[in-house]
Amino acid sequence: MSWEMSGTYVANCNCQLICPCPVDSPPTGPNGECRGSAVFHIAHGRLDNTDLSGVDFAFCNLFPSNLTSGNWKVGIVLDDGISDGQASALERILHGDEGGPFADFAALYGEWLGVERGSVSFSDGDTPSASVTGHLNVAFEPLPGPDGGATTVKNAMFGFAPEFRIGKGAGGSDLFGLDYQAVYGETADFTFASEMAEGGPKGRA
Repeated sequence: MSWEMSGTYVANCNCQLICPCPVDSPPTGPNGECRGSAVFHIAHGRLDNTDLSGVDFAFCNLFPSNLTSGNWKVGIVLDDGISDGQASALERILHGDEGGPFADFAALYGEWLGVERGSVSFSDGDTPSASVTGHLNVAFEPLPGPDGGATTVKNAMFGFAPEFRIGKGAGGSDLFGLDYQAVYGETADFTFASEMAEGGPKGRA
């Protein structure tokens, strides 16, 4: 089977500015952990004949050490407005069963916390935000560069995109028992597929 998806994500975590996870360094959140969430809006996507366009989902994580040390805890929230077929397709992709970047992730999963349904919303723009009603809020405030543009990270070892904007995060989550209050935030457009181009992005949560 083949799949692809593209759109925009916004993420936050409890690491101090700036989150060291993209360069495989130890987290700087309380107790040396990174607890965070990334909410994705799929503008265009599919798994074979299953259309995933317009779907929103949240990827929730606990990284107990630097990313390549593994033992990640990962849970997924899918918007409760999607069909059972779309939900099944996304679960297979995000669990790593269909290849691509999430299959690389799966080798680092220590505990798969499962899939829940919720009311997931996403608001795009210069300061994107997202939520799972009653449980998760993700907000992003960019760090300005000297020319007034956004501060970015480019070509990091781990990233949901080859280049992403970084800034202050706000909000927090109580999903899957991975409670946290956000400090750091990031956002970018993303493109993932079961067959990624050589040198393409390696996903990070």
